[in-house]
Amino acid sequence: MYTCSMPAITVEVLYTSRNQDLELTLLNSDESGLNKQILTAELHRPGLALTGFFDRFAHRRVQILGETEMAYLNTLGRDRLMEICEHLFERDIPMVIISKGITPPLDMIAVADKFRTGVFSSRLTTTELSNRLSAYLDHVFAPSINVHGTLVDVYGVGLLYTGKSGIGKSEIALDLVERGHRLVADDVVKIIRTTPDVIIGTGSELLGHHMEIRGVGIIDVEELFGIRSIRLQKRIEVEVHLTLWSESAEYERLGMEERYTTVLGVQIPIVNVPISPGKNITVISEVIAMNHMLKVYGENSAVEFTKKLSQRLTRQSMTSDYLESDTE
Repeated sequence: MYTCSMPAITVEVLYTSRNQDLELTLLNSDESGLNKQILTAELHRPGLALTGFFDRFAHRRVQILGETEMAYLNTLGRDRLMEICEHLFERDIPMVIISKGITPPLDMIAVADKFRTGVFSSRLTTTELSNRLSAYLDHVFAPSINVHGTLVDVYGVGLLYTGKSGIGKSEIALDLVERGHRLVADDVVKIIRTTPDVIIGTGSELLGHHMEIRGVGIIDVEELFGIRSIRLQKRIEVEVHLTLWSESAEYERLGMEERYTTVLGVQIPIVNVPISPGKNITVISEVIAMNHMLKVYGENSAVEFTKKLSQRLTRQSMTSDYLESDTE
């Protein structure tokens, strides 16, 4: 059910897709540095390294040079500047971005060309550049997997339907859409962990919001039901696992014991729903979503029912004891 995907990005991809947002200008005459790969979302400002201390230098990261670093480099003589640049670029760093539109010394560009490393200038401040670039790289390098399932936004709760092929995930989603809920993805759901406790589901770029209904064929949900029937992405909050009804299987009756599953290291509740003829899974889905929101707000129906039942039994016992001792 789960298929892992590894992120990959080159300097050229970053430059072509984010050059306007990051306000980037390529300063090299040789564009071969665009082929280098960026292997991590972390950034680095090589302040101490520019003084010649390269021990434990984070060479795999995108290097950000701000006004302070450039002011220091401009104080160096040509020989010392060339020496520092040689040490910097020979470590096969992916790229260098200089903030505030500062123009670096031509000798620095020459050394970068020698080692086929891209040097870019950005008009953004160092802080703004770092924030925008980090947000983009964090998204690119976020852990992700592809899941065979269907994701629907039901009353603002992201329900991920899983189960064997042909069990009816798409049909349930179609019924929910017809009732006013919103489809996020069908058949293939890409899940991304954006924070340590949040996973986001999106659809496949190829499939979009198309859905396969057995006996009917491929349908376009957006075209049939309108733009309000779809979402591009949604936080996944509950997994609804569909199984065929079995007389021998044991199913949850009270809901006292919360069950969880783990996706990309994030725990989310899982509800096992047996499928049988005549069972209205659409309404059950709406109840699952609303019940989840009640739990988020601190209300647990199963626990409250158990408390009330216990209190009633206690009162009945006390009343019975009193009546037995009443001889009047």
